[in-house]
Amino acid sequence: ADPPARARLISLSVAGAFHTAHMATAVESLREAAGSVTPADPGVTLLSNFDGRPVTTGAEFVERLVQQVSSPVRWGACMETMAGLGITGMIELLPGGTLTGLAKRALRGVRTVALKTPDDLDAARELIP
Repeated sequence: ADPPARARLISLSVAGAFHTAHMATAVESLREAAGSVTPADPGVTLLSNFDGRPVTTGAEFVERLVQQVSSPVRWGACMETMAGLGITGMIELLPGGTLTGLAKRALRGVRTVALKTPDDLDAARELIP
């Protein structure tokens, strides 16, 4: 897929060809496995890396998660959505660091924590109202 208009591509060091067409063979297997679960609707706002939009139902979450396996991560779209929602803090879960670094530059004034070790838990707790 082509990147969004005016997109800036950033090369990231990753462990595998995740979120690319090379993972297409895994999509149907994951979709089949996902068919055996009945997901609950989210109780908090979840954003999908598939398109950067909020997910409103459990079924929608599972479908976007399946699609995400072989699709590019749309972190820029996620950050645009977060800015539009007026977020004030962001916690990145393990392995942590890359997305927080990008968010610090794009979401000025938003407090961020990359949760990399147990030592980061107190800082993360401070961001949760």
